[in-house]
Amino acid sequence: MEIARVTMIPPVFTLPAPAKLNLFLHITGRRDDGYHNLQTLFQLLNIGDELDFYTTANPEAKVYENGLSLSCSNPALESKDNLVFRAAQHLQNQIQKNGSNTQSISAHIHLKKKLPFGGGIGGGSSDAATTLLGLNHLWDAKQSEGELANIGQQLGADIPVFIRGKTAFAEGIGEKLTPVTLEEKWYVVIAPNCHVSTPQIFSHKDLTRDTPVIKVAASLERDTKNDCETLVKTLYPDVNEALKWLSKFGQSRMTGTGSCVFLPCVSEEKAVEVLSMKPSKFNGFIAKGVNQSPLHEQLLSHYATGV
Repeated sequence: MEIARVTMIPPVFTLPAPAKLNLFLHITGRRDDGYHNLQTLFQLLNIGDELDFYTTANPEAKVYENGLSLSCSNPALESKDNLVFRAAQHLQNQIQKNGSNTQSISAHIHLKKKLPFGGGIGGGSSDAATTLLGLNHLWDAKQSEGELANIGQQLGADIPVFIRGKTAFAEGIGEKLTPVTLEEKWYVVIAPNCHVSTPQIFSHKDLTRDTPVIKVAASLERDTKNDCETLVKTLYPDVNEALKWLSKFGQSRMTGTGSCVFLPCVSEEKAVEVLSMKPSKFNGFIAKGVNQSPLHEQLLSHYATGV
């Protein structure tokens, strides 16, 4: 197939799309527009998906439109609804509004999917952020981080934190970010074999929506929780089972609306030890929390070399 010939050519560059954990998630109220006000602590991780960027689109790709094409290591994700493709379209439209030469705004993107789908660890949102930052570099579009974050926010509330590239305390719907520096711990992340529906959780009548607002400093010092966890455990027994197993080794918690759950560890060796005892019915991995996104570190290298 044509797509195979295209992806065999070395990409112009490859960029990571790092995962994240919500170390806590408080729902502080429901807005008139249907969204929820929340407070959360986004912890970026040192692992994630990867995206290859090519300067030429492939008209033979399953997903192709207006000089953009997408392929994926998981064919089930090859869709025009994929956040990667939608992010590329949004940036392309923005450049066209600015009057740039549309003949040069072409690209093929190949998504190498490594993170579990629908796990609450930011896979799709991070993929979209990497797309925006990568194409901004590929096309020399000169969009600022703020402009890219605004584009990203139209697609998903979690995208701005990946655009900004720093572990952060978040408020609003997740777009108001205050960078924080955390101890770079290791985490065991367990992925139950289920996909939690975020719309289902946020629309459910039993979701806690009145947790008191706290300050950034308090979020680092006092006990916190995930307001979605109790409801998800009731609706998704596999998540409850994963949390129970992981709690044998310390204070486990669910990230986002699930389904992934995590355990902070004092060392990489301890994380490896815990993961080695994982029940076979669950998938899982270990990762290190980082304060600076691996994506941004790599982009700085590309800008410095002109690649």
